[in-house]
Amino acid sequence: MADAARAAKMADRIKVIVAKRLERGIKDPRLGFVTITDVRVTGDLQHASIFYTVYGTDEERRDTAAALKSATGMLRSEVGKNITARLTPSLEFIADGIPENAALIDSLLAEARSRDTEVSALASTATYAGDEDPYVKPRVIDDEDDDLDLDDDDDDDLDDESVPAGR
Repeated sequence: MADAARAAKMADRIKVIVAKRLERGIKDPRLGFVTITDVRVTGDLQHASIFYTVYGTDEERRDTAAALKSATGMLRSEVGKNITARLTPSLEFIADGIPENAALIDSLLAEARSRDTEVSALASTATYAGDEDPYVKPRVIDDEDDDLDLDDDDDDDLDDESVPAGR
């Protein structure tokens, strides 16, 4: 098992080598506008998965996949010449789903925006089903409506003399 840092360095190196080779050109008319997005190398450095995207139609993507599959041997020998490893890893090209995922996320965000505008339009014309504030508020007692007057000495309900002094 190789160190994870070494595998990451090798993956970065393979990404650069393959991208430069594709940039210099492979003489295959099926090859479209390819971008290498990521490379992952196994822990034993024996296999490299190369993720790529193709700008274009579905037919161009299929043609590019066929061109990369046919050029795998040549690209592997190019990688073997430019890395310092005892064994050259096998290469596997995998179409990356980033553009499709990004398009899906964009459509979901657009749908969420349209639903938000619908809800805000409904909310602007909505009325409350009950009171505006359904919570019970404390009762406010006005001085004029006060049945209990604590400062009034006219209440003779309790006689001062009838209350024992010790209590």
